[in-house]
Amino acid sequence: MSKLHLVFGGRVKDPQGLDFIDLKGLDLVGMFDNYADAEDAWRASAQRTVDDAEMKYVVVHLHRLLEPETPDAASSVAVTP
Repeated sequence: MSKLHLVFGGRVKDPQGLDFIDLKGLDLVGMFDNYADAEDAWRASAQRTVDDAEMKYVVVHLHRLLEPETPDAASSVAVTP
């Protein structure tokens, strides 16, 4: 099974949290079959909005959600600074 990752972003209420304001307005960057490509996409998207503190992009480890019995399933969202 591929290690699927989802990269998306949007406006958040608090830059320290993950409470997205407008779910319909999320920027769905894409799905990737490895973390390196997902991180590259995350980094490119985050850099475009670096001056907007209310915009946040995240990498979701979908493979951890799809296989919850695995030890690494506890941390499925990576908020890379």
